[in-house]
Amino acid sequence: MVDVVDAVTRSRMMSGIKGKNTKPEVSIRRALHARGFRYRIHVNNLPGKPDLVLPKYKAVVFVHGCFWHGHTCRYFKIPRTRPDFWMEKIEKNRTRDRFQEIALLSDGWRVLIVWECAIRSMDKKKSMVLIDQIAEWLINGNEYLQIDETVCSPTVSVTISKA
Repeated sequence: MVDVVDAVTRSRMMSGIKGKNTKPEVSIRRALHARGFRYRIHVNNLPGKPDLVLPKYKAVVFVHGCFWHGHTCRYFKIPRTRPDFWMEKIEKNRTRDRFQEIALLSDGWRVLIVWECAIRSMDKKKSMVLIDQIAEWLINGNEYLQIDETVCSPTVSVTISKA
């Protein structure tokens, strides 16, 4: 399939996609701050420059975009234009993410991954469920957790993956 815009326009559009301070990331930060959690953002000396670092809890939080990090949810779909390029790029992102998680865990940090699909299109009640899950994880001391769109499902409250 041919792209609907020229290469220069597509390049400009793709370069405009932010990697820091995204809407999902900022919404998580605001909610945690409102609950009294204090954190640092994008700490350079930690693997992966985590979106949030909570030194008091020895915890880091990554807010991953489902497309860029290849999450297996309804928001991830390989583009029809240059699929080999995109698969290679996303697979490199996944591999890098995994190495960073392992490095953080081996340094004694606790790691939380919040997927974009868990935040996207949530009403106020459901977003409180998500923030409750994050706050509970911060306090309870578990080493590793991933939260995806199943956080608001009536049957499954959270997806837990052991590193």
